[in-house]
Amino acid sequence: MLVHRAWDEDWITVRCTACGRRNQWPHPELGCPCGAVLRIPVAGTRSPGPGHRPPARSAGAASALDAVTSAVLCLRRLGHRDIRRADQRPPSGIGLAAPGLVVRVDPAARPASSRDVECLWLTAMTESADCVYFSVAGYTGAARAQADALAVPLFALDHGGTATPVNGPGRLLAEQGAS
Repeated sequence: MLVHRAWDEDWITVRCTACGRRNQWPHPELGCPCGAVLRIPVAGTRSPGPGHRPPARSAGAASALDAVTSAVLCLRRLGHRDIRRADQRPPSGIGLAAPGLVVRVDPAARPASSRDVECLWLTAMTESADCVYFSVAGYTGAARAQADALAVPLFALDHGGTATPVNGPGRLLAEQGAS
């Protein structure tokens, strides 16, 4: 029985049911540039019809998948397209990227630290990109102060999948969207 599947090195070709585009996808919960979120079934299983509820996953896998999906949907609402798994893995959490943007999604049970924020900012600087941080457990006071000083937008992800800006740069991004 397959308990945990690591997708880091696997790419598969799949057709988007919304627009018909065939492309290689690095991670099963990310979406097509047309805006559809792709859910890729495991080989050997039949794809369930519309309205089917998937079986329960482990809490850790479910929180990480839900956090990534929520972050991707928020980024699309803000105007970012072509969101994909980042080429470089962050020290913790899940790295995403879009043109001109580096994103960290942190599904951990501990609040993000100032070091976490600074690592994301440094990665963005080396890519000449903007950055955004999404966290399920929130941020320490030092992380918020560091993010404000570096103009890093911070978003908190609740269990319902809502991304809420928690600092000035986050609120500004939520109001203005992608430039």
